[in-house]
Amino acid sequence: MDLRKLKTLIDLVSESGISELEVNEGEDRVRIVNAGSSAPAGQVVYANPAPAQAMQAAPVAIPTIEEAPAETGFVARSPMVGTFYRAPNPESPDFVKVGDTVKVGQTLCIIEAMKLLNEIESEQAGVIKQILCENGQGVEFDQPLFIIA
Repeated sequence: MDLRKLKTLIDLVSESGISELEVNEGEDRVRIVNAGSSAPAGQVVYANPAPAQAMQAAPVAIPTIEEAPAETGFVARSPMVGTFYRAPNPESPDFVKVGDTVKVGQTLCIIEAMKLLNEIESEQAGVIKQILCENGQGVEFDQPLFIIA
């Protein structure tokens, strides 16, 4: 299912006040549960009858201008939609942490998009003041990821 169509459906559920919406499109099935219902908040379940397994996605919090972080400085933003990872694998240390000094071109994180791991590099030298995403969190295009001052 198209990501834009999925976002529209999520917005529809949250604005309309309905507790649950289920849409079947071909072999794909999407079930969206509103935060006001008895199910976990923002639960989205994808199911494809062929593998007969469901995958749950955590709700994505997208910072807005009103929620801008208190720190000021350069805002490193996501160049794509995908999943944010702070390290190359679960056993490795994070690429950067708050307080680290970074150089232009230094890897800050990885965003997995369409099964490809994309290294996101710093566009500005400075000190990491804030990390705005959690490991494994879904991110949107142009979403703030880091504050570098």
